[in-house]
Amino acid sequence: MDLKLEIRKGERLADQLYGQLLEKIVSGQLIEGDKLPSENEISRAFNVSRPVIREALLRLQADGLVYSRQGAGSFVRARPPEGLIKFAQPSDVASLLRCFEARLPVEGAAAALAAQRASAEDIERIEQNLTELEAALNAQAIADQVDFAFHLAVARASGNDFFVSIMTSLNTVITSGIKVTLNMTQRGSHERIQKVFEEHRAIFEAISTGDATGADLAMRYHIHQARARATDRLRDR
Repeated sequence: MDLKLEIRKGERLADQLYGQLLEKIVSGQLIEGDKLPSENEISRAFNVSRPVIREALLRLQADGLVYSRQGAGSFVRARPPEGLIKFAQPSDVASLLRCFEARLPVEGAAAALAAQRASAEDIERIEQNLTELEAALNAQAIADQVDFAFHLAVARASGNDFFVSIMTSLNTVITSGIKVTLNMTQRGSHERIQKVFEEHRAIFEAISTGDATGADLAMRYHIHQARARATDRLRDR
């Protein structure tokens, strides 16, 4: 297998290594069950240090794409869909997936508080965003800004400005992740598109009925599913 790291300035080496190994898995150069090159082989080919290699491999493990066997090395567990590197730079994928991880507890907590504190105006705003999202999905538009607006409206409804600040500061990376998953969704089945809308509607319904536990769970479920749709090649085509 051809191993050569084309280093780009301003990008973390571990993310670049992650991205290039990811490309080889997505392209089928490495398939399920294949053994990855050893750390020594990767170090020589990519001219990077062991800590960089281990960070990249640990991220691939955390994302469910490779697994490690004691004394045997690392092996490919799953091949993600081609859209994951078609709609995002491979070296960006690691940070996009890390963002999904960070969003789980933050947005779950925001949704729970929104269910307890949302005003009538907050509910109306979230519902309007939901309506706009449904229209965009049905029109097969890539409504990343509309989707983000829905999540930001939930954060505002929490009554805690820190949640809004977090969402605003992460706007670029969150929107990038949303854009990737929506691109992949729009190229999937109608059922897949409908599931994305239903997940958003479940969040809205829990908030509008004051169900804090349900809102937390619905938000966490949605973000978990979005991340899974990005990494699972066999999920809802």
